[in-house]
Amino acid sequence: MTEHRVPVLIAGGGTVGLAAAVFLSGHGIPTLVVEAQPGPSPHPRATGLSRRTMEMLRAEGLEDAVNAVSIDMRAGLGKVYARTLAEADFAATDLAGTAAATSRTDDSSPALVRGTCPQHRLDSVLLPAARERGAVVRYSTRLESFTQDDDGVRAVLSDGSLVRADYLIGADGARSDVRGLLDIELEGPGPLGTPMISMLFRADLTPYTGGRSFATCTIENPDVSGLLVTVDGSGEWILHVPADDSDGGFPDARCVGLIRAAVGDPGVEAEVVSVLPWRPRGQLAERFRSGRVFLVGDAAHTVPPLGAFGLNTGVADAHNLAWKIAAVHHGWAERGLLDSYEAERRPVAATTLEQAVLRLPDSRLHWENSPEIVAARRRAGVLNAPVVHVGYRYESTAVIGSNPILPSTEDISLVLDGTPGSRLPHRWVSHDGERVSTLDLVGKDLTVLTADEDWADAAHAAADALAIPLTVQRIPVVDSDWTGGIGLRPNGAVLIRPDHVVSWRMIDQPLDPRTALIDALSEILSLDGRTMRPVAGAG
Repeated sequence: MTEHRVPVLIAGGGTVGLAAAVFLSGHGIPTLVVEAQPGPSPHPRATGLSRRTMEMLRAEGLEDAVNAVSIDMRAGLGKVYARTLAEADFAATDLAGTAAATSRTDDSSPALVRGTCPQHRLDSVLLPAARERGAVVRYSTRLESFTQDDDGVRAVLSDGSLVRADYLIGADGARSDVRGLLDIELEGPGPLGTPMISMLFRADLTPYTGGRSFATCTIENPDVSGLLVTVDGSGEWILHVPADDSDGGFPDARCVGLIRAAVGDPGVEAEVVSVLPWRPRGQLAERFRSGRVFLVGDAAHTVPPLGAFGLNTGVADAHNLAWKIAAVHHGWAERGLLDSYEAERRPVAATTLEQAVLRLPDSRLHWENSPEIVAARRRAGVLNAPVVHVGYRYESTAVIGSNPILPSTEDISLVLDGTPGSRLPHRWVSHDGERVSTLDLVGKDLTVLTADEDWADAAHAAADALAIPLTVQRIPVVDSDWTGGIGLRPNGAVLIRPDHVVSWRMIDQPLDPRTALIDALSEILSLDGRTMRPVAGAG
């Protein structure tokens, strides 16, 4: 039987698997995605995108496409509480809604998050984007088994075909077959709360919303206790209710009755599209990597839904891993760089899981920003949501000079200060006559960001000596001191990874910037054993 070869095989074609394919393809890495389901799921399990996730999609040119399929929440409420939807007081904009709107308009990011984006809508952007970039996505195809050696992974698919890949990415969900075949155990609290039923339904609820939008509405009355979630803002919705032990299950007739009780109108017409059982879980894989196999998304960590942390953390896994596989594949990094994936992402996932669990007793700790709630967060050890989404700091061999201590648990602008291991601070700057974000200046290679033109020669010499791609972006200090906001003096520089992370910072220029850069690059890319090429004119 013919063996198909591909650099990266991705098991699982959900949102995180598709995102991994997009990111890898953007780096010029051909991928094969196999998904057991016959097609993209019509039933969204998550709806919230963080601005950090949108930054990653923006870098792939997908920000506008994602916002086009998102539900506009810029003037809407976040979380609403009511006895029934018909009785909800949308005119009284609560603190939850104010907090949600603020989180979409702060100045810590260049990315616009128009509103919620249910997974099936996000997938409608990611799937064609992956294919247009050269990825192959095959539905109704399952990874049956695999073996690995020093040269790669050999996989058997459910259609009997064989695939030889340099790397395998397990993006196959909470019950991951890849994780199981690797005998990787799970840690964490496991099941949390009661089993739930998710009902995706279609109904015209505009007579009850009055044209107001919301992310979620908590319903509490004698006939139903549940959570109504916006899917498309007009005709598609999800109602989550606790499951029970009755033998009758949740046929359409019963679901329609619960939907009518939640809406508060016994005559409302509702069409049930699909019904899924689920249960909140908190679990963390003891390892995110085994040889040439990596776990991402729910295969690596399952996070309770409060906070919209799960999907966004999974996309960040894929983003972190993609550039590292690409660097090794293209030959400008050694395989030791791949060790930094687990070293960086597992602590972030562990913190994210902890933060989601800490919010469960009182959801106001996530949604609200009143002085009382800020104080309550501090007492409970809860980080403000933007800090969880984007304020994490990596410690690994791919970062030099990291400081894991956060200067604030509330203010993301204080956390993003240019410290190595953190996301590059966003500043609007003038570059080649255009107003761009500092994040927009980071491409697929490593980037030196500086205001001092003397760094350009040093960077070019270092790139030639190590045979690596290295871009220099010079932003003169004119009418705003962007260097101060990143912790630099005007003659300093930072080295930025393709995932927007500051990997090295030189506050001001050393006596020998070329050697300083070579040393930093060698450590970050695991190039210590590489023989440098002679550089013309080097002394």
